[in-house]
Formats: sequence, structure tokens, C-alpha cells
Amino acid sequence: MSDIAHVVILADDLIWADRLAVAARTTGADVLAVRTLEQFRAALPDRPFAVVDLTARAYDGVVAIEAATAAGTRCLAVGQHDDHALRKRALGAGAERVYAYRVLFEDGPGRLGAWLAATAPSPESEGVAG
Repeated sequence: MSDIAHVVILADDLIWADRLAVAARTTGADVLAVRTLEQFRAALPDRPFAVVDLTARAYDGVVAIEAATAAGTRCLAVGQHDDHALRKRALGAGAERVYAYRVLFEDGPGRLGAWLAATAPSPESEGVAG
């Protein structure tokens, strides 16, 4: 198995899609950015990690998180810091964390890199002696 994280980013806003993709690529991840729920669902079998923008108009971010969780894809979400109800729904749907835009804008590579590294397979789990 490759040690490169394969991440799908769902964001219909081009600026946020680009910012999230750059942050993830800075960690060394292979990134696929998509803009629709259909594209997102199609990418899930090949992407063990997902980042979902919750404030989209073209799709329901909570539904996207549910789809990722059902597919066994680990998911982070990003949204407005003051929308506590939406953040709570995202966590209930399976998002591991919900970051405010500001947090990922200020330290996207650090936050995303830590999340990806926290679940990276160890050499032992891959059958490789360390």
C-alpha cells in the first residue's frame, strides 16, 4: 500500500476548493477536488480520506458526510464557526472534526497533516518490518 494519502475534497466554492486542495497537497496528499455530491460518491471507493465544505449550495454537506461514513471513508468538515447546529449535525453524521474556515485558512497543512498522519498505517500493520 502507498504511504500517500488519497483525499477527496467536496466544495462547490472554487476559492475554498482551491484553498483546501493546496493545504492537503502541502501535506503530500494526492487530492481530487469535486463540486457535486455525485462526483464525491463516485470518488469514495478510491479515497480513504474526505474533506467536506458544509456551507455549499449545490449539495447537502451532512448527506455527503453520511455517504463518506457509509463508504468507510474518514471525513473532516469545514464550515462557519458560529453555526453550532450544523457543526453538531456534521459530527453526528460521522465527521471526525469540524473546523472553522479560519482554522484551516491559518493552519490548513498543519491540521490536515496531523489528521492524516494520526491514521497512517504503521509498517507493522502493512506487514513491513520497521
